[in-house]
Amino acid sequence: MSGVMTPEQTFTNLVAEGDVVLDKLDECARTVPDKVFIHYGEDGIQLTYAEFKRRIDRIAAGLAAMGVTEGVPVSVLTRNSLLSALAMFAIWRAGAIFAPINFNFRGMLLSYQLKDTDPFALITDPSFAEVLGEVIDEVPLKRLIVHTPKPGDHDHTDASFGPAFRNIEIVSFAELAESTAPTPAIPRGPFDLANIVYTSGTTGPSKGVLQPFRWMNHYGFQVRQLTTPDDVVYCDLPMYHVGGAFFLVARAVWQGNTVGLWDKFSPTRFWDRVAECGATTCVLLDVMVPYLMSVEPRTNDRANTLNKVHMQPFPANHHEVAQRFGFDFVTAGFGQTESGSAFAVVIDQFGMEEGTPSGLWRGLSKTELLARCKIIGRPVLDGSKSLPKGMMGVPNPLFEVAILDEDDNLLPPGQVGQLAFRPRFPGLLLQEYFRKPEATIKVFRTCWFHTGDACKQLDDGSGLYCFVDRMGGFFRVRGENVSSFEVEALIASHGKIRAAAAVPIPAKIGSEEDIAVFIECVEGESLSEDELRDHARRVMPKYMQPAHVRFVAALPVTPTNKIEKYKLKRQIIDELNSSTS
Repeated sequence: MSGVMTPEQTFTNLVAEGDVVLDKLDECARTVPDKVFIHYGEDGIQLTYAEFKRRIDRIAAGLAAMGVTEGVPVSVLTRNSLLSALAMFAIWRAGAIFAPINFNFRGMLLSYQLKDTDPFALITDPSFAEVLGEVIDEVPLKRLIVHTPKPGDHDHTDASFGPAFRNIEIVSFAELAESTAPTPAIPRGPFDLANIVYTSGTTGPSKGVLQPFRWMNHYGFQVRQLTTPDDVVYCDLPMYHVGGAFFLVARAVWQGNTVGLWDKFSPTRFWDRVAECGATTCVLLDVMVPYLMSVEPRTNDRANTLNKVHMQPFPANHHEVAQRFGFDFVTAGFGQTESGSAFAVVIDQFGMEEGTPSGLWRGLSKTELLARCKIIGRPVLDGSKSLPKGMMGVPNPLFEVAILDEDDNLLPPGQVGQLAFRPRFPGLLLQEYFRKPEATIKVFRTCWFHTGDACKQLDDGSGLYCFVDRMGGFFRVRGENVSSFEVEALIASHGKIRAAAAVPIPAKIGSEEDIAVFIECVEGESLSEDELRDHARRVMPKYMQPAHVRFVAALPVTPTNKIEKYKLKRQIIDELNSSTS
């Protein structure tokens, strides 16, 4: 094929590669049965494609024997990434919908998601007995499927599900995984629902995003154009996020890649893990980069196998990082739970100079990768040159893209507005928000999907786009999308607090954000910062807890009683700047 592929050619290739992840897994189990699919570094477990398929087929058979039927949600709450991966594929095979839960949740956040999803069952482990016990009387949970780690396993615990769960059916995951029932044979198509993944709500509770199978094919399609079956994917991102579950683990089956899988990021063991599995590609989220860079440089920092690294958000020091660690290519873009992978760009950090040592190189050669970028219309930028902040690259050819003003009028290049998409082909975006038709209608108004992000197209004729800021009351903290609505609701659940306002400010570490909270107490009541922080630790995950707390006599409001957050943000930034000057 000569020239750049058209959107129609791109879509034809997308569909030809296979829309349904289960079909691709079965194909790998037939064609490369003895190749390692999952290298689970936490416990030194390696599962070939054939063995992984055998295991998920047995789990799916057990789920079906329990009564799981097509289209019902099954939730997963665990830090064990191998358990998550097995459960995810088995849920799909049983015809059900994978509904992962953020393992940092507790209290209101956890009970809300369980009530909203109302799953057929929850797959979990004993380490969550305490937090589930706190909400068990509030949620309509009927069944627990419990993975019990054995002594010697990295996640072994003495915790157990006690009397509080006496009215809940508890099933052993190990016994389920040895089911002798028939494997479900439920046809799955591109528009069948695969997942419910919750994303932050800015003016209300979080929304469950319903994703069809084609959404997953599309989400991993662009990154697959730069990899081959010889690449090894490294994943230490949580499996409750689309990045870990789909961008890394699920997309590997389209090419029969091996995945090096760990439960969480470790700055001290990162390079040992990369060497252990021979990883060629990974994702580095915001704070991971400064953690890796904070280690004293070594003469052999480039002696590793990583040659393609995706950085999100795109950091200002990308070239310095790549030069130190030998990352030949850094990719950036824009992705969402709703829209998948909608922008992409490749940054060549070394030119024809060697970054990754030739003896450690796997995957497309530099020449092959650059040629592939030309065919698919992916721009390749020079990493040694100054690049705009928030670089996202060019749109996915499967989408129409617009920058809109407040009235949904198109804005010209150079002007900042809300990023919006229209898919050129079916099945590429979320199907809808789960049980929230009004939110679905609102986000698709005027037939554009509104991302809630402020962006702009550069006015230099390059066709490149940049991310500017988040809109609508949510911010990015430690790799998580955080809703100001949820932070404020959890903080204000303290009986002495009348109202709270959360604002984002630049983070101390990395290029994301920290949270500052302003608190107005109930008249006649007072609260210390220590009391407030104790309350925050009880009701919210660590990443949601405010970095800065300020008490005010009254929150500033407009004549219509809306809190003037811009004043609070300016106040805290001015205060922090003056204290460091």
